[in-house]
Amino acid sequence: MSQSHFNQVFLTQRVTLLRTLERMVNNHSTAEDLLQETYLRVTRALSERSVEHLEPFVFQTARNLALDHLRARRIQSRTVVEDVPTEVIEGVASPLSTPEEAHQAAQLLERLSVSLSQLSARQQRIFILSRLHGCSYQEIAEELDVSLSTVQKELKLIMAICIGVADRLNRP
Repeated sequence: MSQSHFNQVFLTQRVTLLRTLERMVNNHSTAEDLLQETYLRVTRALSERSVEHLEPFVFQTARNLALDHLRARRIQSRTVVEDVPTEVIEGVASPLSTPEEAHQAAQLLERLSVSLSQLSARQQRIFILSRLHGCSYQEIAEELDVSLSTVQKELKLIMAICIGVADRLNRP
């Protein structure tokens, strides 16, 4: 199976694939990302082996990527919300802090939580792997199958968001 044949099949089925992905993930931008990832994965697979039934293979690859995305999103939402006990969240402020400092720390945590929940699923995953699990940029890039540069840029953006939240809270 040649790359040019795959390109032709992909272009012919692109709209149908995109609609299928949009229905699954309920987000056009994410569906576009998954469609691009489908193209890359199938291209990589074709370079390693021949695929007898190309069209079903393309659709199954897209479907699997969408299911992986949904599974990761579900795990991330549980990780962010359910894995942190209430007493830990409430204990962020030092017991020696003043009520005002404790209130400010609680506000900061709440605003950071809101800001981080608005990140894309991939950005949230990068943040969790980096800041909560201590993974290196290279480990994150390999796990998410993205470039090292992408991980660096996403983390830079995420940290800028966190700093912005803290700066806005600390302004008089």
